[in-house]
Amino acid sequence: MALAGKSQSDIARALGISVMTYHRWRKVHGRNHAGSFRSAVRPAAPEAETQPIRELRVENLRLRRLVADLLLEKTSLQEALQRRGRSTAQSGLTRA
Repeated sequence: MALAGKSQSDIARALGISVMTYHRWRKVHGRNHAGSFRSAVRPAAPEAETQPIRELRVENLRLRRLVADLLLEKTSLQEALQRRGRSTAQSGLTRA
C-alpha cells in the first residue's frame, strides 16, 4: 500500500517520475512513502544548471582536441618508425 491509499503509479505521476524511478528510490531509502522524494526529484534552477553544463562542454571540447592531437602525433611517429624500418631493411641492416 502506498501513501494514503494512492497507487504507486498515481504517486509517480504526481511527482512527474516513472514508477521504476519511484521503486529505485524506495529501495535505496527504504521508505513506503514519497513525501521526501519530491525535493530529490525537483530539478535545479535553469541558471544553476547551465553553468556546470557549459563548463563540462568546454572541458569536453578541450579533451577531444587533446586526444586528436595525441592521435596525430602517434600516427606520425608510427609512420616515421615504418619509414625507418624500411630504410634499414633496404640497406641490409638488421634491427638489434
